[in-house]
Amino acid sequence: MRPVWVGLLGAALCAAQTPAPKAPESVLMKDAALGAVTLKHKEHDARTAGQCETCHHASKPERPETRPNQACRDCHTKPPGPGMKTSRQAAFHNSTAQSGVCIDCHRKEAAAGKKAPLKCAECHVREARTVAGGTYGQPRHSTTGVPSLGVGRHGDDSLP
Repeated sequence: MRPVWVGLLGAALCAAQTPAPKAPESVLMKDAALGAVTLKHKEHDARTAGQCETCHHASKPERPETRPNQACRDCHTKPPGPGMKTSRQAAFHNSTAQSGVCIDCHRKEAAAGKKAPLKCAECHVREARTVAGGTYGQPRHSTTGVPSLGVGRHGDDSLP
């Protein structure tokens, strides 16, 4: 009986010493309509002093988490799945980027004098692709050199 007890105690000690899964350095979210967003996870983790719950909320009964601090996209899908009210975009900010987990924090940081992106194109980056002899998705249109006013708003800028 004693060897079984010692074996169980050893297994429990090993399990208690297993480190939590390591968070990624960065997360690339590619399916945003305005272009991909690279979340610098390591930097955000440092800014929140490792307080994961700053961004990751507790699981909800509609979608119980399968692991601690799981990825937003595991529950917040595009479009929202059954039982979910919040789409992927709304998990970060509302459709006009006036409020939400990310933009609220960015505004708070900017108000405190810290450099935090507030404009869409500072987080969202369209994949550059060649169109009509130029490159689409850049801060300046490569065909004219004129600054873009927005992503895909050809009526407002120099492209037809």
